[in-house]
Amino acid sequence: MEIRRALPQDIRELLHCLKMRSKYAILLVFVISLVIIEKENNFISRVSDKLRQSPQALAEANSTEVSPAPAKNGSLASLQELDAAFSQLRSHLYNITLQLAGDGDPGPRRHVLLMATTRTGSSFVGEFFNQQGSIFYLFEPLWHVEKTVAFLPGGASAVGSALVYRDVVKQLLLCDLYILENFISPVPEGHLTPFLFRRGSSHSLCEEPVCTPSTKKVFERYYCKNRRCGPLNITLAAEACRRKQHVALKTVRIRQLEFLQPLVEDPRLDLRIIQLVRDPRAVLASRMVAFSGKYETWKKWASEGEAPLQEEEVQRLRGNCESIRVSAELGLRRPGWLRGRYMLVRYEDVARAPLQKAREMFRFAGLPLTPQVEEWIGKNTQAPRDGNGVYSTCKNSSEQFDKWRFSMPFKLAQVVQDACAPAMRLFGYKLASSPAALANRSFSLLEEAQPAWVT
Repeated sequence: MEIRRALPQDIRELLHCLKMRSKYAILLVFVISLVIIEKENNFISRVSDKLRQSPQALAEANSTEVSPAPAKNGSLASLQELDAAFSQLRSHLYNITLQLAGDGDPGPRRHVLLMATTRTGSSFVGEFFNQQGSIFYLFEPLWHVEKTVAFLPGGASAVGSALVYRDVVKQLLLCDLYILENFISPVPEGHLTPFLFRRGSSHSLCEEPVCTPSTKKVFERYYCKNRRCGPLNITLAAEACRRKQHVALKTVRIRQLEFLQPLVEDPRLDLRIIQLVRDPRAVLASRMVAFSGKYETWKKWASEGEAPLQEEEVQRLRGNCESIRVSAELGLRRPGWLRGRYMLVRYEDVARAPLQKAREMFRFAGLPLTPQVEEWIGKNTQAPRDGNGVYSTCKNSSEQFDKWRFSMPFKLAQVVQDACAPAMRLFGYKLASSPAALANRSFSLLEEAQPAWVT
């Protein structure tokens, strides 16, 4: 009885209300727990702040002799650990409370990984998730990993790179953005960096409170486009990630789906994987324009035919197609660990019916499609002309997705078809048998998408 009388009046009233229907009774229990934890946490924080003061400051404040400072691993560390534990429990109870809140239920926290390769339209599709206000979206964070860690092609190094990519993705999906500090160059100081790759492609990194006042004489290589922000504060970004209801990440640097099994089975994650593919003939044509210097051999051979195409180049193309095909076949086999977690999407289908495919992807991920997303899709898929830039997402998607076929030499298309035939058959891309067939718009190079691609 003494303990009951000591409780605040508001808590006693809440306890009295536990006679309500069971669902709301559970909700009230969590509310009570949050109140108690908040009071305890505030007390611990005050004690911790007091202990953090220097001995001299404590002496001056109390006009007494200086007491010995707490041991490095003593009471201060214990209080900090307890403080962190209370914060974690409070966050967990808060999430559960939201899930029990009835009609306003935001649903469970989802994690989405958009898995693609370069020039498959991943920047465009990634914007669908970037435009959704409750999603914390990151654009190509693995770019830093690739630039920092030197991997040799093939063998153990390929496996090693896949494992590093996987572990970094896991931490990012859990909002541990500090993991990137191991790869950003120059190394962030005080968790501040003006060098996060394509920061401006993530709305969450360019809105308050992550967008801090700009700093004079600080060169920002990657900056927010629509507003002036100071160097990225990774601590504020991590906090923003935790406040958002969902997390989405797009990458073109993960090819092996099987390496993602630990992420799918991690109880802290509710992961959905969307694998985006595109006709390899269109991919090559786009890469030859976007990354011209890397494809000089292809361009000279296609236009002049002076020297035979190096077998190494063809083997690299074949290897890329095979890695994509193997991952897709694994997803479509529906192993137990991946069932309901994998979706295969063709860029061509997105380009022809972007709003419809967006609805399908959001439904698969268990996310609401907001009016903001629909509005962005309308504005950016009916543009009179395509936007400039390698990563442009403004285009007339229904007209541009197959324009490559009118400029690609047929002998170049044949090389791709020979190297990538198994993948093309799996994804429903038809082979062109002649130059006339390739350039004939009335001849569709696409078979109908299969319902089984959503698993």
